[in-house]
Amino acid sequence: MTKKYSLGKKERLKSRKRIDALFSTGRKVSLFPFRILYTEEEGDGSLQAAFSVSSKNFPLAVERNRIKRLCRELYRKGNHSLADLAEKNKKSLYLFILYTGKEILPAKEMSLPFRQLMEKVEKQLHERSSQNM
Repeated sequence: MTKKYSLGKKERLKSRKRIDALFSTGRKVSLFPFRILYTEEEGDGSLQAAFSVSSKNFPLAVERNRIKRLCRELYRKGNHSLADLAEKNKKSLYLFILYTGKEILPAKEMSLPFRQLMEKVEKQLHERSSQNM
């Protein structure tokens, strides 16, 4: 079992094949300034995530890296309910989190929409798992 507030190597989504599948068949949930693409598969109850920021909106790598760092921190603090759900249902859950804003928001302004978006994803997953039973 992983630590509750971690984002280790095994929790990062790096597989090109899975990322392509997320963009082609994954479900989308949006709430400014974020968009999450997610999919679930039969598996071991793992949760993996990847983060992206558009270089068109943020041409400087310093800015993109700062936003990704903030997003990873928000995710790290708020993913435990999704991780518990994936583990309970024995599903592997894959998330791709995109920052769609045009300017860097302070972390406090980013946290509420991010939390609401994670709750939306959790709610949709919970509804799908209850339909399949």
